[in-house]
Amino acid sequence: MATDTAATTEVSAAEEGVRRRDWIHIAALGTAGVGGASVLIPLISQMAPSQDVLAASTTDVDVSAIAEGQAIKAVFRKQPLFVRRLTKAEIDEANKVDVGSLRDPQTLAERTKEGHPDLLVTMGVCTHLGCVPLGAAEGESRGDFGGYFCPCHGSHYDTAARIRKGPAPKNLMVPDYEFTSDTVIRVG
Repeated sequence: MATDTAATTEVSAAEEGVRRRDWIHIAALGTAGVGGASVLIPLISQMAPSQDVLAASTTDVDVSAIAEGQAIKAVFRKQPLFVRRLTKAEIDEANKVDVGSLRDPQTLAERTKEGHPDLLVTMGVCTHLGCVPLGAAEGESRGDFGGYFCPCHGSHYDTAARIRKGPAPKNLMVPDYEFTSDTVIRVG
């Protein structure tokens, strides 16, 4: 029986040693995990955009005050944004154009939102060298096609802001936007 008691004591001591070793491993891994998290969390969170950048990521524009045939200028990501409410005549004129004859072929329907064919939203930056075209303010030259005219190098855009004449390679860009209500659009 003495040998049984000694063997049981050795087994208990061995099990106790394993338990202590397991606890030391768990404590060491836990400490390493907490240490790793304390290094990674600030590293990752500093990569998030700041509040001023998040605020500039979208722009809300109230379009209810824009009369037919009128355009307004707004700012989106520090660049001019043109919002124009087209007249029936401007819509008809834009739809008459043979899209195949355009340098950057797009229909008016592709440049406006469904249900709002009279509201054209474009960036106010010429696609040639980045000048700001005229035609959004009252009394400004609208070029040969009644849309926008870039005075820097003579690009002419039609009523759908499509390039028709001059060195610009593409139409004025239509940014991503959506209607948040019947009278407000959110750009971005």
